[in-house]
Amino acid sequence: MSAVVPSPTPAPSLTSVFVRLKLVLLRNGLRQSSGRTAVYITSIVVTLLIAVAMMLSFLLLRGGSAAGTVSVLVIALLALGWAVMPLFLPGGDETLDPSRLVMLPLRPQPLVRALLVASLVGIGPFFALCLAVGAALALADDAAGTVVAVLAVPLTVLVCVALSRAVAAANVRLLTSRKGRDLALLSGLLIAVGMQVINFGAQSLGRSGDLSVLDPAAAVAGWLPPAAAVAAIGNAGDGAYAEAAGRLLLTAAALVLLLVWWRRSLVRLMVEPDGSTLAAVTVTKDATDGRGRLARLLPEGRTGAVMERTLRYIGRDPKTKASWVTALAIGALVPVFNAYQGAGSIYWASFASGMLGMQMFNQFGQDSSAFWMVSQTISAPADAYAELRDRALALLVITVPYTVVVAVGTAAILGDFSQLPEGLGVAFALIGAMLALGAVLSVRFPYSIPQDSHRNVAAGQGGLAMGAVFGGMLVGPLLCAPVIGLVIWLHVAGLHGLLWLVLPAGVLYGALLAWAGMKSVAPRMAARLPEILQAVSKG
Repeated sequence: MSAVVPSPTPAPSLTSVFVRLKLVLLRNGLRQSSGRTAVYITSIVVTLLIAVAMMLSFLLLRGGSAAGTVSVLVIALLALGWAVMPLFLPGGDETLDPSRLVMLPLRPQPLVRALLVASLVGIGPFFALCLAVGAALALADDAAGTVVAVLAVPLTVLVCVALSRAVAAANVRLLTSRKGRDLALLSGLLIAVGMQVINFGAQSLGRSGDLSVLDPAAAVAGWLPPAAAVAAIGNAGDGAYAEAAGRLLLTAAALVLLLVWWRRSLVRLMVEPDGSTLAAVTVTKDATDGRGRLARLLPEGRTGAVMERTLRYIGRDPKTKASWVTALAIGALVPVFNAYQGAGSIYWASFASGMLGMQMFNQFGQDSSAFWMVSQTISAPADAYAELRDRALALLVITVPYTVVVAVGTAAILGDFSQLPEGLGVAFALIGAMLALGAVLSVRFPYSIPQDSHRNVAAGQGGLAMGAVFGGMLVGPLLCAPVIGLVIWLHVAGLHGLLWLVLPAGVLYGALLAWAGMKSVAPRMAARLPEILQAVSKG
C-alpha cells in the first residue's frame, strides 16, 4: 500500500503578502508611541472631514454650469499633488520603499502589481477616491454619464497612485541621498507659494464672482490624465460619446505608460549598482593657494574664516538651511502678495529684513558641541566681539541684497518708487536691531539644536527658544523707534522732499545698533564660554 503524499500548500499571492505587510508595519508603527497613534487618528479624522466637505461641495455644484470646470481642475490639482509628493516627502511611505527589496527574488511584473495594490491602502488613496467620486457625482446626471463614471473613478485613483509610485521609483536614490533631503527642504517654500497663489486666486474669483474665467484652464486640463477621465463623464452626459471614449482611452494609455515606466525603474534599481558604492570623485583643488571659491571671495584672516564657516553652515546643515529657506520664502511672500492684493505698502519690505535678521538668534546653537573649537579662539572681549561681528557680516551678505530685491519688487508691484528710500531705511534699521538683539540673546540665552532628531530645541530649553523669538519680534521694532519717528515727522510736517534722508539715517542707525549690541555683550561672552558650551551641547 503506497503512502499518501500530501499535496504542497500553494504559495500565497505576492499581492496579498504585500497588503498584509503594509498593514502589519502600519500597526507596529502605531504601537511605538501613543503620540504617533494620536497623530495618525487625528489625520484620519481631518481627512474624513475634508473629504466630506469636498463631496458636499461637489453635490452642490451638481447640475450647475461650473460643475465641469471645477471638477476637472480639482482632479488635475489632485494629480499634481500626487506627482510632486514623493519629491518633497521622500520618507512618507517607508513601508513600500523598493530599495528594501533588492535582495529578494522577485520578478518585476508581479512586484509592480503587488506594490500598486498595496499602495491603495492608506489615507491618501482614500482621499483621492472621495474626490473622484465627488467629481463623478457632480457630472453624472444620466445613464451614459453613470456608466462612464464607473470607469472613470477607478482610473483616476489608479493613475494618481501609479504616478506617485513611478516618480518615487525613478528618483529613489536621489530621494534617499543628501541631495534628496535638501530637496525636501524646498517643500516649505513651494507649499507657502502654492497657498498664497491659491489664496490670491480665490480672492480674485470672489471679487469677480464668475467661474467662467477658469474655463480655458479646464479645457486644457481636460485632456491631461487623470482629469481627462472626469471630463469624459461630462462628455457622455452631453452625448459626445466619441470624445468621452477618447478621453477614457487616453487615461488608460497613461496608466499603462506609467506602469511601464515604474517597471523599468524597478528593474534598474534591482540590477544596477548604487552610485554611493563606486569610487569617490576626486576633489580638484585650486593650483595656486588651495582655497575654495567661497574663500577667495571673502576677506583674509579671521574675518574670512568665520564668514566662510557661517555660510557653509547655511548651505550644509539641514536645520540651518531649513530655517533660512523658510525665512527667505515668508519674507518675500508676505510683502509681495500683499502688494498684489492691493493692501501692500513699501514698509512690508521690513518683514523680509526682520525674518532674515532673526537668523542671528542663537548663533552658537548651530555649532552644538563643536563650539568648544570656537571657544579656543576667544581669550578676550575683543576676540568675542570679532566672532560676533564676523558672523553678522556673513548674514549681511545675504540679508542686505535680499531686502533690496524684496523692496524694489514691492515698489514695482505697487507702481510707486518714490517711497523706496524710506522703506529701505526702515528695513536697514530693523536689520541692525535684529543683529544687536541676536548677539545679546545668543550669549545670554543660548540653547541646543539636536542634530539627531526632528526637534529644533533640546528638552527643557523650549521656553528659552520661544522667549527669544517672541522677544525679538517685539523689541526689534521698538529699537527702530527713532527712524520710524523720523518718517512720521517728515510726513506730518509735509517735508516729503527730505524723505530720502531716511535711507542713510536708517543705514547709520542700524549699523550703530548692531555695533553697540555686539560691543556690549562681548565681555559677557568671553566670561561665560563654558556655560555657553554646556547649553548648546544638550540633547
